[in-house]
Amino acid sequence: MNIATNLEQSARYFPDRPAISQEGTTTNYAELNQTANRIATALIRLGVQPGDHIGLYAPNGGDWIAFYFGALKAGAVPVTLSSQLSRNELSLLLGHSQPRMIFTSTEKRNRLDEFRTAGMIEKIICPGGELDMNRLAELGAASFKALDRNREDTAAILYTGGTTGTPKGVLLSHENINTSIYNVVFNERSTHEDRALCFLPFNHVFGQMHIMNATILSGGCLEMLPAFDMDKVLGLLAAGKVTKLFAVPTIYTRLLGLDNLKQRLGAVRYCFSAAASMAAETVRQWKEQTGLAIYEGYGMTEAAPVVTYNHYFRHVIGSVGTAAPGVEIQIRDHRGRRLEQGREGEICVRGRNIMRGYLNNPEGTRAAFWEDGWFRSGDIGRFDADDYLFIVDRLKDMIITGGENVYPKEVEDALYARPEIEECAIIGLPDAEWGERVTAFIVARQGATIDPQALKAFLKSRLSSFKVPKEFRVVSELPKSPAGKILKRRIRDDVQTEMR
Repeated sequence: MNIATNLEQSARYFPDRPAISQEGTTTNYAELNQTANRIATALIRLGVQPGDHIGLYAPNGGDWIAFYFGALKAGAVPVTLSSQLSRNELSLLLGHSQPRMIFTSTEKRNRLDEFRTAGMIEKIICPGGELDMNRLAELGAASFKALDRNREDTAAILYTGGTTGTPKGVLLSHENINTSIYNVVFNERSTHEDRALCFLPFNHVFGQMHIMNATILSGGCLEMLPAFDMDKVLGLLAAGKVTKLFAVPTIYTRLLGLDNLKQRLGAVRYCFSAAASMAAETVRQWKEQTGLAIYEGYGMTEAAPVVTYNHYFRHVIGSVGTAAPGVEIQIRDHRGRRLEQGREGEICVRGRNIMRGYLNNPEGTRAAFWEDGWFRSGDIGRFDADDYLFIVDRLKDMIITGGENVYPKEVEDALYARPEIEECAIIGLPDAEWGERVTAFIVARQGATIDPQALKAFLKSRLSSFKVPKEFRVVSELPKSPAGKILKRRIRDDVQTEMR
C-alpha cells in the first residue's frame, strides 16, 4: 500500500482533467503524476531509501504537492513543517525528525543554510539552489510506479500542539491516511467534477489530508491560494470555480457579514468547517442566508483526521455527527470506564485511522492511549439518543471558578447569538477569590459597539450565573494559528505578560 497510488489512479482515469489551479496556471493529472515520478526517481538516484525522512518547509503550492507525492512514490516519509516556524522552532523540529533532505522556498533557504552547515541536512531543494525542481526533473524519469509499502509503515509525519518542550510528531501510516480520506470522499459525495477551495496550510492535517489528499483521490481540482485572501476568495467564488468551500469558523463568521452572500457563493454545493467547533448560531444564520448547511466533522491529527461526520442527509446543527465508517467512539470517565448515552466524558476513539504513535516519544504515546488501546482525545463530549456526538469542550480549556466547572464553548455559543460579536474566546484568568475568573475576549463586528452590561443580562437569561463572564475585554483581533484556530493559550500568556 502507498497513498501515492491515489495520484496514479486519478492520472490514469482523468489524465487531462485539472488537478491544480493556481493564479491562472493549471496542471492536469497526467502532468502532476509525471512531475512526481521525476522527483521520485531523482530522489532514489540521490540515495534516498524507503523510510527516510524528507522535509517540506514551504508555503502551499503546486511544487509542494508534486514533491510530497514524489517522496511518497520513492517510499520516503514526508515530514511536513509549517512555513511560519521561527528559527528556534525549526531547529527543534529538524533535530527531532532528522530529515535527510528538505524542500523549501527561496525565501526560507537562508534560514536552512546554517542547519546544512551543521550537518543536520544533506541537501536543500529550492528555486535558485544547487537542486531545484527543474534539476530534479532532469535527474528523474517521467515513468515510474510508486514503491509498495506495508500498510502499517509511516507515510507522513505531522507536528501537532506546541513546538516547545517535547515535540509531538504524529506518525500516520498509509492505512491511517487512506482510511480517513476514503471517508472524506464518501461522506462528501466527492467526484472528479468538484473544485475544492484550498488556502489552509498543507502542514496541517485538515489541509493535507481532508482537502488535498481527498481531492486527489477523487480526481477533483484544487483551487489553490497561498493563504486566505478575502478578495481572491470572493473572486474565485464569483467565477463559479469553487464547488466545495473549506474554511474555519472565523472565516465563515466574516463571510456572514457580506451582502448578497448566497449570490456570492456561485457554484458552491458543499460547505465544511474544521479546526475548531462552530457556534450553532453561525450555522443557523448561514443556512438562512445561503440555503446551505455548514457541515462539521470531529477529527484530530492523530486520527488522520476523520472521526465523525455530520450526516449528508440528516444534518444536525450543533453536532459533529456520527462515527465515520470503521471508526468506534466511546465516552469514558477519568478512570477509563465507559459512560452511558447522554453522560459527558472524554471522547475515546479506536479504528484503522488512529496513529501509530508519536515520533521518538514513547512516554507521550503511552499517555495518549488507555491500556486497552483506545486513543484518548482530551476532548469532552456526549452522545444523544441517535448517536450524534456533541463536543462540550477541551479538557484543558475547562475553567474551575468557585468550585464550579465552566466549559468555554457553551458560553461562546451563547455569545455568538449576539449580532454585534464577530469573534469571541472565553478563558479563565487567575483570581484570588474565585480561583479562575471567567473572562470574555471579544472582537466586535464593524461599526458595532460592545455593552458589557447588556451582554451580562443576555447571558444570565441563558446560562447559570457562575458561567457568565465577570469581565469583558474588547480587542481588535484574536491570535490564531496558521490554520485559523483561535489560540487561547496565547491569550493567557499575553495577559500574564501584561500583569508582570
